Amino acid sequence: MPEPSRRERINKRFSRMRPQHRQPCCLLVGEGNFSFSACLCETNGCGIHIVATCYASEDAVSKQALALSNIQYLRDRGAEVHFGVDCTKLKQHFPPAERRFDRIYFNFPHCGRKAGVKKNRQLLAQFFCSCADVLAEKGEVHVALCRGQGGTPADQPMREWHNSWQVVTMAAEAGFILSQVHPFNEARGYTCTGYRSQDKSFCTEGALNHIFTQSFHDPHTGPAMSQTELGGKMVPFLVPEIFLDKINRGFLDRNSEHPVRTLNGKLLAELSKSFPVQKVNTSFSLAFQDGPSSLFSPDGCWMVPVAEGNSNSQSAVHNVAKTTETFAFPSGFLSCDRTGHGHDLIRWEKDWVLNKYYLRPSMLPSLHAISQQTEFLPGSLLVLSGLVFRKCKISKHNLPVFHEAVFGCKVSKGSEDMCIQRLIENITTALSPLLQPSGFRLDCTMDEPETPPTNTFPIMELQRCKLKYFITVALDPSGAEPRKLCVGTVNAAPWQPVSIGQECVYASLNLDLLAMQICGIFDWRMLWTSDERFLAQFAGGYLGPFKSFSLYPPSYEHDISFWVPEAGRFDETQLHTIARCVSGETVASLQLLDCFLHPSTCQTSLCYRVTYRSCDKALSRQQAAAMQMKLREEVQRSLGVTPR
Repeated sequence: MPEPSRRERINKRFSRMRPQHRQPCCLLVGEGNFSFSACLCETNGCGIHIVATCYASEDAVSKQALALSNIQYLRDRGAEVHFGVDCTKLKQHFPPAERRFDRIYFNFPHCGRKAGVKKNRQLLAQFFCSCADVLAEKGEVHVALCRGQGGTPADQPMREWHNSWQVVTMAAEAGFILSQVHPFNEARGYTCTGYRSQDKSFCTEGALNHIFTQSFHDPHTGPAMSQTELGGKMVPFLVPEIFLDKINRGFLDRNSEHPVRTLNGKLLAELSKSFPVQKVNTSFSLAFQDGPSSLFSPDGCWMVPVAEGNSNSQSAVHNVAKTTETFAFPSGFLSCDRTGHGHDLIRWEKDWVLNKYYLRPSMLPSLHAISQQTEFLPGSLLVLSGLVFRKCKISKHNLPVFHEAVFGCKVSKGSEDMCIQRLIENITTALSPLLQPSGFRLDCTMDEPETPPTNTFPIMELQRCKLKYFITVALDPSGAEPRKLCVGTVNAAPWQPVSIGQECVYASLNLDLLAMQICGIFDWRMLWTSDERFLAQFAGGYLGPFKSFSLYPPSYEHDISFWVPEAGRFDETQLHTIARCVSGETVASLQLLDCFLHPSTCQTSLCYRVTYRSCDKALSRQQAAAMQMKLREEVQRSLGVTPR
């Protein structure tokens, strides 16, 4: 045989270096007569490699003529057939180091005979845990269930919760979320069989196929340092725990495809048709110092410790726990000391000065500061946008962090009304076409909406501005009296100094709330997900309906009751803040159930119902219970209440 040429040797060498396209591998468990495996093999041909398994022994299955013909059909086409495979112990049969499966099918699981729903739930939970061991990254788990068994709103009719198999909750225990659900279509040639391949069929009419995927979990586990510009230099500050995955995300950066950036770009493009636009690209300070001239109430702001006196911010990161000075943290910095020196203390270098700073609650103060530093021509529109932070109660429309866009225009006194109308017309022209496909209507009114702007974003003190218009979105346009959500304001305020006889007209818009309404995003937390399936839907600047990749997430309700200290000392917003922190923003609702005044001691007892629900990650019952326990401990420690 002739020796291969040099070119052939080189080609062979490079072929080994090229990435090989792996053939998708599908695992089927709990097969009865292998008819579904045979149908899948026939439908996909050589496109996938099929591994069909059965819990029963080969001798038991061989007694069925249909099963024997299907097994032979599978083997003739290169599929694997295994017997005695326990779907709750898959890694024992298929070591993960050797291969992983792209899809795992389990059709109509059942413990057999007259097993109740609890045993079948346990079977599902163990199956999902087993799948996590052998499933490939971005793989899918398909579970077909009879009508009503799943316990999701997709079932018609829907069974009572306690009588269902609670498939989404069982999957969450293994880190899976329900991403799709559709009718189970019986392929030609498929024949269902009973428990352990019994020659007995069952009704599959109305059955549903549930497709589960693994949820993404954030890697953030503790406090972090960040930097901000103060007085012309960069200084370090400690980030509140709930903002660890939100600081420096860069949603408004040039290369970002996040919907808030796309929306901001469309607004700028429309406004530039009527105004000369001056976009500010410089960075703005994330923090401001408390003082008598503060524009915002500290009750609604996040206080952060800022270290001044040492410009080496890297030193702050490394020496954060090596000093003797201590600082007591406000609510929001939970378990921030990992060194064992105290639960709510962190140590700083002795030569640093700790001052009272707050994370910025709005971009409005920066508007005036920037306009004084740059050449701001009358009639032109100064544009700036950025991340802002608010303390607020838990609600799907109350955002503790969001992106605000501010547009300011300097005009002669007396012409502010004309400028306001031009600004409103351009904002309406830009936003209305985006909102209409979703069925929402934009409105600008001088009447205060049902949802006041203080619940969505802070505004300057009324003494310093003349509030003109609220920009609202009607959440239910079909109703007689639709509920309106305030997404922005258009104001006029005297220019500083007042003696020059000029006014400042400016608009403030909550980009996050607007993006939610335009894209049909049901929960503000979804905007901050790290799951790549979110941004993938908005690639290329697409700004349209969002399709959730986590359907019917499970909810867990817990009650918490406690005696409050003295009258007037209990701050309900602080309770909501603590709930955000201990749960990692998985508390979807916190409602006051009961308020009781003891007739003898005159003490007040409050009872709240806490609902835990994640919009993008798997949340198990055990995780929610652990969060509730932590909430009880933290409320007692931080608010001085006495649990009941």
